[in-house]
Amino acid sequence: MFTPTPRQAQILALARQSGRVSVEDLAGRFDVTPQTIRKDLNDLSDQRLLSRTHGGAMLLSGVENVAYDARREIAAHEKAAIGERAAELIPDNASLFVNIGTTTEAVARALVGRSGLLVITNNIHVVTILLPSPGVEVICAGGLVRRSDGGIVGEATVDLVSQFKVDVAIIGASAIDIDGTLLDFDYREVRVAQKIIENAREVILVADRIKFSRKAPVRIGHVEQIDVLVTDRPPPEAFAEVCRQSGVRIVCVDPDAGPDAGADDETADG
Repeated sequence: MFTPTPRQAQILALARQSGRVSVEDLAGRFDVTPQTIRKDLNDLSDQRLLSRTHGGAMLLSGVENVAYDARREIAAHEKAAIGERAAELIPDNASLFVNIGTTTEAVARALVGRSGLLVITNNIHVVTILLPSPGVEVICAGGLVRRSDGGIVGEATVDLVSQFKVDVAIIGASAIDIDGTLLDFDYREVRVAQKIIENAREVILVADRIKFSRKAPVRIGHVEQIDVLVTDRPPPEAFAEVCRQSGVRIVCVDPDAGPDAGADDETADG
């Protein structure tokens, strides 16, 4: 049975507080070499306690999501790039759902200043982001407001979503299995997401590559129910094959590319 060393136990505690840790910060904190920290992180990753990322690791949560403030910081640069690219797929004078999630909020930021949009959302942060844009009409769903992240969930939320049939839905997921299953943590949030998918003509899933290394217990649905995936790196080949079989278009963005670099689009039929 694996027993973490005292330093590894402290690393785990730090990851639970902030959602992720970096090699550089940990080496300074514990006054050890980066190589020593990398070994600690690899050991913890081998035990599926952490998930290795470039330059560090993140909490591999299975039953409870990382705190909202920490989620905002995880892959923030990548989420911004994903948000910009997804926003390019939304034409002016369109109606859309934007659901709960820090990546969907990145899409909302990229929509600021657009015109002729009708946005229905169950995310208080999306409302705040889009409020200054006179060309965007925002409808906020009613329901229970989760104090943890400003998400709105419950039967009233589902009822409101059911009244619309929109052009585009922007959805997120907390975890993605390589078999194509989309997962989240709160069954009440999932019920809203399922209704959003059901009532949109086109569904765009926005998810950074870390989602492919995470686990969550509640099933939203399957990737075959979406039309486009916007992500920051090519997904695992097994998942990409499921997308090809389901006719799902994969759009990969390079977070470090300039604004004129464009995006690497992989169509479903290769």
